Parts: sequence; structure tokens; C-alpha cells
Amino acid sequence: MRIALPIGAVGVAAAVAAALMTTSAGAATALPTPTVKPAVTTVSQAELTKRVAGGVAGDDTAGETTSKSAQSSSTSSGSVDPKIIGGSTTTISSAPWMAQLWYYDDNGTTSDTSDDIGFFCGGSVVTPTKILTAAHCAKGYDWAKNGAIVTGTTTLPDENGNTNGTVTGVVRQWTHPSYSARTIDNDIAVLTLSSPVKATPIRMTTSTDTTSYKAGTSAKVYGWGRTSSTTQDISETLKTATLPIQSDTTCGNYYSADFIKGHMVCAGNPATGSDTGTTSACNGDSGGPLVVSGRIVGVVSWGVTDCVEKGAYSVFSKVSTYLGAAYAQVDDANMSYTDAKADLFVRNKSTGVAYEKDSKGTSFGARQSLGDWGGVNLVTQTDLNRDSVQDFVFRQSSTGDVYWLRYVWSTETWTEKKMFSGWKTRTRIITPGDLTGDYKPDLVSVDSAGKAWLYPSNGDGTFAARKQIGTGTGWNSYNMVRGKGDFNGDGKADLIARNKSTGAIYLYKGTGNASSPFSARVKVRTWSNTTYNAFDAVGDVTGDGKADFLARTPGGTLYLYKGTGKATSEIFATRISVGTDFKQYDIFG
Repeated sequence: MRIALPIGAVGVAAAVAAALMTTSAGAATALPTPTVKPAVTTVSQAELTKRVAGGVAGDDTAGETTSKSAQSSSTSSGSVDPKIIGGSTTTISSAPWMAQLWYYDDNGTTSDTSDDIGFFCGGSVVTPTKILTAAHCAKGYDWAKNGAIVTGTTTLPDENGNTNGTVTGVVRQWTHPSYSARTIDNDIAVLTLSSPVKATPIRMTTSTDTTSYKAGTSAKVYGWGRTSSTTQDISETLKTATLPIQSDTTCGNYYSADFIKGHMVCAGNPATGSDTGTTSACNGDSGGPLVVSGRIVGVVSWGVTDCVEKGAYSVFSKVSTYLGAAYAQVDDANMSYTDAKADLFVRNKSTGVAYEKDSKGTSFGARQSLGDWGGVNLVTQTDLNRDSVQDFVFRQSSTGDVYWLRYVWSTETWTEKKMFSGWKTRTRIITPGDLTGDYKPDLVSVDSAGKAWLYPSNGDGTFAARKQIGTGTGWNSYNMVRGKGDFNGDGKADLIARNKSTGAIYLYKGTGNASSPFSARVKVRTWSNTTYNAFDAVGDVTGDGKADFLARTPGGTLYLYKGTGKATSEIFATRISVGTDFKQYDIFG
């Protein structure tokens, strides 16, 4: 039998060019203010402390499975379960992105502790509101209802849940849709925090990274897990250990079919059979990072029982394989704030009233009024400050000024900030996501001469000096340029553009490089102007980790094209109608 490795703590673009350039006669000049607020329940610090204390008192194992292992005879004597044995103590200043994940559920029986669930996992802050961890730490558990995340501290909390770190609640969670508790495959998850933390984030490796996984590469693992195979005691202070990456062949030879090449990576020298001479991740380290050159390359997943069985290695989820799906969660801000599905903004062309339509996966819910947006001629969604609350970038019709509209949790109000002045002649404004590799959503605009410009975000509504994208002036040959998210599954934001003469649809794949943010375009479809006359890209509508696309017919039918992650003519799955009354809307954002 094998078990995962946690432990109980005891031990912006417009639809078409014409629409972008049109200002309605008599349009209102007042700036829009949404009339709805994100739906989130605030958890008190007292409740969070209670959850931490419950987790500290717990002795359960997250994601525990009773499945039989198909291991070789060399490991058949024990179960595989997710510790750092060996290694050395370190401080949070050397790993400021480390997070403690505490879970406690009394199952509604306050006086009966026999059915309580309490456990601990590790995790990594990858943006101010996102924690990367293992799926076995998240699947089947309600982290919004029962979880608490501690950041910014070297030590564990005391038995009363008191800590010198920051305690934060969780508002939503995502686990890889193909995670298997039986095989511990696709063992990766992302938790979204209820408010940003000050901890310095660490980035994930890239989808094309092969160097970090070469045998012999030195990697570091971090955690508060078990420090000995003979006791359940975990480390009161953060520990780290250096482990050499092992080849897939080496891992497969030891673990046989349990080790899934491409999905997993193992590291460490072969265990000696005892604590002496063994350096290994162990129970309680689950969900923590394996780091190479300052980036996460693995997430602590599983290993052998007690972690020191002779010849064994620590096994991690291979982050490069899951970067596309994980990035979609990093960039998953949505208007409802209750899930990881991208929602739709539309404005009625007659009344100027805007509406929010929340995603149900393959359809949209009833519209909710966002108030009067009559004074704008462009709206696009983004999350410029990475607080996981959906922001809006809009352009005022009368002045061409561009504003950032965001929700402020401390005051529970919407506030706007002018970012650019006099952009009336800009034919495109797009907020595709992170184009520079720093996890901060950027902005692209196309000027009247057909030049495209990248504005690298500083994460606060300001931008670094603009950079021209390429040297050409042909971007006005497109009557649609859209993008929010990653269309080809490599963890980098992309763009979709349509040639106004031929109807050819092109994918501009992101590179993550500010000096050359897109690779050469790839033709993926042909959609004529008579087929579709409006488009939108709001991110991952379905919640499957792939960016999706929306297209409207002249008759008003809106189709959802689910992303496939393929940079070919198969980039989208068969279209799905999500409504027939969309002719009334002139702005999709």
C-alpha cells in the first residue's frame, strides 16, 4: 500500500475595429462603478486560529489511500507515504515563499472528537494569493470551510494555534482534474487565499525546462515534516535538504509501475534503510517544493513508509508537466470570486447597462446588472494587482483615457485609477496576462499606425517603459485581437487574431520574454466576417485549466470554443451554443 506524504501535526480588446472606434452620441461621461461586489465570506482571525489549533492537535494523514501498491518486491514490505530526514534547519528568510497548510474539521460534532479530521501539509506562495501544493492535500477537503494558511514564519504554531506568522483563509481550491488517489498521479493543486500575503512568491519552472531534470542536478526540498523514521515527531522549525535529481530509468527500476514517467520525478541518494546516511522528504513535507535555481520543479508527493527503506527515493510531481494547468489557476480571477471559472462581461448597446454572466462551465447563468457603463467604448478583464479579484480596464469614450477599475477589500468599494491619457486612436487594447515571465499581468495596445506595444506591468496599475512587439506595422490588418490566458498549454499567455480580409485566425504563442513576447504566428482556423462579428477571451470558462474562446454570429448566437491546449487547427473543441440573444450587446469584455 502507498500513501501520499502529509502528516498529522502531532508528529481588453474590442470586438471589431469599428466598435473600438465608435463613440455613442450623448454618451455619459461619468465613470462606471459596478453595482455588485465579489461574493466571499470573511473568516475571523479567531476562527482561523481555532482551525490551526485543531490541525496541530490532529493526527490524520491527508489524502490517505488504502489501495494496494504494484511495487517491486524490494518495497513491498511497506506502504508508500509522504518528511525531511537529514538535511539542516533553515529560516523563512531563506525560503520566504514557504507556507504551512492547516486543516481541521470537527464534522459538526463539537463534543465528539472521534470523527475530527486534522492534518498538516506544506505549500509554496506562487503569487500573493496563490498556494501551490499537492492534490492529495486538497482533494476531498473543504479548505474554504476548514482550512488556514500560515506564512512568514520559520516555526510551527503552538498547541493553541498561536503563530508569529500571518494566518489567512482560503476562498477556493483547484485540484488537477485527473488526480488519482489510488496512484497518486497528477498530484498537484492550487489554493486561493482570501487576501494577499506579503510573503515573497517563488515562480514555477517553465514547461520547456529539461535542464533542471537532468540526473545529478542539485535540488533543494523544504518542509516541517518528520525528522526520523522511528518517531512521528515533526520539525518545529523549517528544514531543507539537498537532493540529486535521479533519472526516470533509476526511479522506474525501483518503483516499477508506481513511478509514472513524465508526471513524476524522483530525487535523493538511495535510502540506507535507517536514518543514518539517509536524506529524504517525509511525512508532513507533502505539498512542499523541490527547488532548482530558484524555481519550483517538483511538489512533494509520495515515498516509502517511514521514508528510509533501503534503496528508496523521494517522489515529486513534475511541475513542468503541469505548468499550463497550474498557470490557469494563477490567472483565474473571475467576477463571481466563488470558483475558478472565467465569467462574462457584456454591455447592452441601447441602454449602456453592463451585465455580469457567471460561468457554469459550459453555459452562463442569469445576468446581473453592473450599472451604467454608457460612457465607455472598451472593457477588458484582468487582475493587475494579483489579488485574485477580477479587475476591469476600460476606455472612456469622450477622452480616450484608460482606467483601471478594481475592488478594494478593506473598504468594500470599487475604485478607479487613470493609467493612460488620450488613447482614442488606439485600435486595440488587450490584457492577455503575464507576457514577461514575472507572473504580473501585462497590457498590449495597437496604435493607429498598426504598431503593437507591450506595457510590462508593475503589479499596481503602473507599467514599465513600453516595448514595441516586433518591428512591423501590420497589426491593423486584424479586425480582432483577443487574449486572456494560455491557449496552447505551456503556461504562457497568448493572443488570438483574425485577418480582416481573409478571416484567417492566428495564434500568437507567448514566450515569457519581454524583449520578444510572441513567437511566429500559427494559423489555426478560418472564420469569415459573416460567420462571426464579435469575439471575447475571458480565460478558462470551463475550469479545466485551458483558456477558452467566445465568438458571436451576426444573428446573435454566442458560441463557446473550449480550449484543447493544442497549437494547431485543433486548438478548440467543437463549439457549444451558450445563448441566442447576444445581438443586443456591443461590448464583450
